[in-house]
Amino acid sequence: MGKLKTIGVLTSGGDAPGMNAAVRAVVRAGIYYGLKVMGIRKGYEGLLKGDIEEMTARSVGDLIHRGGTALQTARSPEFNTEAGVNKAIAIAGVFGIDALVVIGGDGSYRGALDLGKKGLPVICIPGTIDNDITCTEYTIGFDTAMNTVQDAIDKIRDTAYSHERCSVLEVMGRKAGYIALNVAISGGAEAVVLPEKDFNIDIDIIKPIIEGRNRGKKHYLVVIAEGVGGAVEIAEYIEKKTEIKTRATILGHIQRGGSPTVYDRVMASRMGAHAVKLLRDGHVNRAVSFINGQITDYDLAEALSMKKTIDEEMIELNKILAL
Repeated sequence: MGKLKTIGVLTSGGDAPGMNAAVRAVVRAGIYYGLKVMGIRKGYEGLLKGDIEEMTARSVGDLIHRGGTALQTARSPEFNTEAGVNKAIAIAGVFGIDALVVIGGDGSYRGALDLGKKGLPVICIPGTIDNDITCTEYTIGFDTAMNTVQDAIDKIRDTAYSHERCSVLEVMGRKAGYIALNVAISGGAEAVVLPEKDFNIDIDIIKPIIEGRNRGKKHYLVVIAEGVGGAVEIAEYIEKKTEIKTRATILGHIQRGGSPTVYDRVMASRMGAHAVKLLRDGHVNRAVSFINGQITDYDLAEALSMKKTIDEEMIELNKILAL
């Protein structure tokens, strides 16, 4: 890579609390190191359309506490073609962008890898509430989403206790049960159903509910990951089998919004600054990661080939604490 003068930054895929903090860190770190920073609106779609303008330190003022993404995000079928990737690189050249920082999830990483292979240097920052990017233990937005779910659980528990009900709560996580597993433990759930694990509704859900009732419990909680789905049907089955009034709640996109927690703001800031340092030092096509308490990075292609599994000890812990 020649002398680095201008970097671009975009957010892609699903929005996540803390993305704005990451953008802010990229912009201010870039300016600190003497670089021009171009903000690209609406992800790869905005890159293709040239929806790009220079960002200043002032551009990202009053931003760190805001949820969502001020740069916005959008899907781009055109970018998922070779012609689209070539066009994106050409547009980046028109705006003098020497390298690109991409904040998003697994699909965003794959798009960035295509750009990197074609000659536009990239750095990826993990931004998704699902915490399902394989090369990192933590992704921006995960903590805020869990706290949003926990707040809902606390409210649902109040009404469930009042009516001696069972609550079935469906949370986000299409292919990953990290949100579901963590909030099941923090919320004292009788059962949790994850995309990564097969389940038997009678053994894994009905049995612990009945055992809890026999011990004198007055309310019950079952957490279902979105990738499994069927919260309404599971609630109906529970009520039929146990005669306990059961209600299903699907939290949906409320989990994506809201002001990011301190942890998400700090993690996003650290990751954003690290991304700019990598570019400054000539390291390109890297994925920023959080491993063993440290911000680090991996080759992007290697990062996408890694596998991430659910913590079996956490699953066992939920069963122990549900007694």
